[in-house]
Amino acid sequence: SAWGDWALYTDSPLRAYENEVGVQAPVGFWDPLGLSASGNSFDYKRRREVELKHGRVCMFATIGYIVPEYTRLPGMLSPSYGVSFQDVPNGLGALSKVPALGWCQLVAFAGLIELNVYNEQIN
Repeated sequence: SAWGDWALYTDSPLRAYENEVGVQAPVGFWDPLGLSASGNSFDYKRRREVELKHGRVCMFATIGYIVPEYTRLPGMLSPSYGVSFQDVPNGLGALSKVPALGWCQLVAFAGLIELNVYNEQIN
């Protein structure tokens, strides 16, 4: 190899992650940007947790964009404002149709989930 034999770098802080889930031969622990170069376990676990969380958010967003193309929930989205689920368009058009209090509820719920559910592995 142009960089030398990896087996000789026994003092590297990256060796701390060689037994983690997802580390596979022949590459081993692969960190091309050097984000784990400090060897700090907290930073590593936090970045892994954030990566999983972002992946989940992307999957939910994809499903949330595809499903309304085929089906809608019955009933009212906001009875007090007279908005039904059928009135809400797909995509970014929904931003102007959903009442502001509805968006506040969504953000508050996401914050509760963020603080109480998805931070269990790093705390």
